[in-house]
Amino acid sequence: MRYKLLAALNLRFLILLLALTASLSALISGFYSTYQVQKEQLMSYTLRSNYAYASKLASTTDNFLESAMQQIAYSAKIIEKKIEDDNLLNDEVIRLNLQTNSFNSVVINKGGIVVATSPELPELINQPLSSPGALQAMHEKRPLISDPYMSASGNLIIFISHPLFNTKNEYLGYIGGSLYLNERNILNDLLEQHYYQGGTYIYVIDVNKRILYHPDPKYIGLYTGDNSMLSNVIAGNAGTSETTNRNGDRILAGFAPVTRAKWRVVVQRPVKATLASLDLLIVEVIKRTLPLAIVTFILIGFFAHFISRPLKQLADRVNTLDDPASIEKLKNVKSWYFESQRLKLAMLKGVNILQMQIGQLRHDAETDPLTNTHNRRSLNGLLNQLVVKKTPFALLEIDIDFFKRVNDTFGHDVGDETLKSLTNIIKKLSRKDDIVARIGGEEFVLVLPNESSESALKIAERLRMTVESTNIKTIGFITISIGIATWPKHSNDIGQVYKCADKALYHAKEHGRNRCVVAQDS
Repeated sequence: MRYKLLAALNLRFLILLLALTASLSALISGFYSTYQVQKEQLMSYTLRSNYAYASKLASTTDNFLESAMQQIAYSAKIIEKKIEDDNLLNDEVIRLNLQTNSFNSVVINKGGIVVATSPELPELINQPLSSPGALQAMHEKRPLISDPYMSASGNLIIFISHPLFNTKNEYLGYIGGSLYLNERNILNDLLEQHYYQGGTYIYVIDVNKRILYHPDPKYIGLYTGDNSMLSNVIAGNAGTSETTNRNGDRILAGFAPVTRAKWRVVVQRPVKATLASLDLLIVEVIKRTLPLAIVTFILIGFFAHFISRPLKQLADRVNTLDDPASIEKLKNVKSWYFESQRLKLAMLKGVNILQMQIGQLRHDAETDPLTNTHNRRSLNGLLNQLVVKKTPFALLEIDIDFFKRVNDTFGHDVGDETLKSLTNIIKKLSRKDDIVARIGGEEFVLVLPNESSESALKIAERLRMTVESTNIKTIGFITISIGIATWPKHSNDIGQVYKCADKALYHAKEHGRNRCVVAQDS
């Protein structure tokens, strides 16, 4: 009797241990797999974001430098005609210095001698300039942006100049504007229009690895160290890199060249800061899962008790096999199927908890966080389902016209609100089975199941006119261009349908924007 009791207790313990081990293994494996997938996606997204932002800042800086050179060139044309008019020279340097605040100082050099400055510096008038920027301007006699150099007062300077010629094409001198990289000017303002979030920061270097801009002014004018990424950056390439900084921290960097001045813009973020949000997410998932997991483990222990009792009854039946009625009694014991189902249900309770959390994470991975629409991954899965079901559909590729102007004029926050407003309009005009997705910065896709090109065009026109007539807060009115392609009319391949819609959208953009274009039949 004692032996039977110990056997029953051991059986109950083993069942409970097996169930708990399986549940914990599934939970831990699920959390680990989820963490690794999300980690790779976060790092990849951060690299792409840093590169996109570096490219944008490089382009903005190029545009600023081009604008500054155009201002200098315009003044040069005015001065060349009346270079002997001192009042004109003084008025022009003052106008150029104060008109746009592009320069910290402006100077006119005639015959190697300074004849006008703004702000007014009497000690420089009728004196030669021997700064590297001035010497480079006189030597090269062409529009140029000088190499960065340190002034006598300790300012890191770039000098933007334009030569002056008379009607006989004789060199007269130059007009130039200085930018003090250590002090406030429009260039600094442009580079500082950046939300320093989660450890992300930017810096600008020249081809000699000297820092021209940094969020911390004390680093301006210093030289960076050497690593594999900087070698790639200095070479003038654009791209992304995962490297280690001087403090030994792993960083994710995106970089792009400023071609007009041979500068390089680098946007980087520590890996630790990038993964901080993921760590918080996993901790929160564990917190929410733990109470349900505890309840599940209690139920497993409860069921283990009932699993052991019918098995004990079966063992008791073995001791009476010599009884003619024992065989029938064994047939009548139906505990194996029933109890195995009970165990299966108990295990499923633990697995269901994990699946609920994975489902939420999957939803986050397949949803655009800004507009709460499908992202490209989710969209591709839904389109594949339509293809498997052989459900024809129209694909509308939607792009906001001149969206870059919205971001440049009003900032990214207003741009984000504009994307949300457009999403709401699309959703309001969509039916229950229609699919709305955001697949790029300002690019959306609307999938219309069971619609032809003709009916899809009508829907697209209605959407286009609704957007055109909707007043969006802060920015007013926007327009959209739409490219339309259908499956399987234009192609049996989803990728080709995308390309057809892309071509149609490109055609709409090339022919005036604010229009809908159906792809040509293949």
